[in-house]
Amino acid sequence: MAAFEQIDVHNMTRQQAIAAIDARLRRCKGDVYRLRVIHGFHGGTVLRDAVRAHYRNHPQVLRIELGLNQGDTELVLREL
Repeated sequence: MAAFEQIDVHNMTRQQAIAAIDARLRRCKGDVYRLRVIHGFHGGTVLRDAVRAHYRNHPQVLRIELGLNQGDTELVLREL
């Protein structure tokens, strides 16, 4: 069964958030197809922009999807 995971990086620095997301990506098994990154946006867009810029060309990420919630970014790891 395909899995969907999420990570909350609220209140982290840019470096802490990238390190936490990288660690989660390393632990993702083959059945994980998406990783939702919850970065928030009411406190500013620094984390959102950092996540989207860093993972735009990441080898494990097929694409980035933006939803209606501005506080989330979804990293698509593989197609279902």
